[in-house]
Amino acid sequence: MATLSIHLAGALDPLGPVAFISQRLRDYPAGLVVVIAALVLSLAFHEAAHAWTAHALGDDTAKRMGRLTLNPIAHIDLVNTILLPAVMIATMGWIFGGAKPVPVNPANFKNPLRDNAIVAIAGPASNLLLAFLTMIALHGVLKSGAWEGKMLPDLLAAIVGFNVLLAVFNLVPIPPLDGSRVVTWLLPRDARHLYGAIEQYGILVIFGLILFVRPFQVALWNTLNFVESFLYELVTLWGLW
Repeated sequence: MATLSIHLAGALDPLGPVAFISQRLRDYPAGLVVVIAALVLSLAFHEAAHAWTAHALGDDTAKRMGRLTLNPIAHIDLVNTILLPAVMIATMGWIFGGAKPVPVNPANFKNPLRDNAIVAIAGPASNLLLAFLTMIALHGVLKSGAWEGKMLPDLLAAIVGFNVLLAVFNLVPIPPLDGSRVVTWLLPRDARHLYGAIEQYGILVIFGLILFVRPFQVALWNTLNFVESFLYELVTLWGLW
């Protein structure tokens, strides 16, 4: 499940592309166009990774429903992908959104619990890969100088930031986020039902953590900064920056 949230109104001061998204959100309306475009592309990549992985493991449900594609139109939910983020940016200084969840039927897998966890992890893993590749592309664009003052560097930086956000946020082990599928796989049989019961309240729990639990906020932003720095170090190590 591709879901993310950025809260701009705290004392936290993220660095790198995540901070860039926050800055661009304040640059309304031009920044809104860049941010929504980056959000849609990143969510589409995340959901397509779920679909491809499920198909590779034997479940063709997503393919039959037209989700085995990078075309953002197949993954967009008008309310959660477009309207909700735009309204929250304009009115609350937040961005919270998601795409249509990819349909998966674990009964089609050879090992349903394990393979469902692999499908879940494929989403965040794809976001880390896209963030890394986009960071390389961003370096090339900035180094050329040809795009100075244009929208492309802004779009690439926002894509890096969103993909780091999607990877980290979706690994939080609260149902229905992707990280919860891995926890479900690892839990003893008796504990799975109790853990799964959280899912109906999951989004409320996530909102509560973001709004009111300072240790969670700090841990989330520190993790985002660490992942961004790690990707930058990889790019630098390979002489790509």
